Order: sequence, then C-alpha cells, then structure tokens
Amino acid sequence: MEEEVKEVLKEVKPSLQADGGDVELVEVTEEGIVKVELQGACAGCPMSQLTLKNGIEKKLKEEIPEVKEVQAV
Repeated sequence: MEEEVKEVLKEVKPSLQADGGDVELVEVTEEGIVKVELQGACAGCPMSQLTLKNGIEKKLKEEIPEVKEVQAV
C-alpha cells in the first residue's frame, strides 16, 4: 500500500507546492493510518488541518479504500 500512497501524493504535491508548501510520506501503518509531514508554508499554516483532512485524506481514501486516516506528524 505504501507505493500506492506515494503515487497519490505525487498527484497532490503540485497544488501544495504552488502555495509554497509540500507533503512528505513518513509512514503507512498496517492499520491503514498514513502519517505525513507537512512542509514549507503548509507547516505553519492555520488551514493545514483542513488541507490534511479535506484534501490529502479525502484523495487518498478515494483512491485507496484501505486508508483509514491521515495524520500529520
């Protein structure tokens, strides 16, 4: 599942990078928890939780049904 997650994150990255941010995969657990690190402008942005849940998590769940949650570390 980790490779699938990496592929989906590649699709998400350009929109984050356009705003000066980025996302890096940290870990995919056996339970379907995806842990990511928000970087650049995303790291300190007050909207980062919204981006994480409504952007990254939503896209991952659509593409990979095994994903249960996305967490920022």
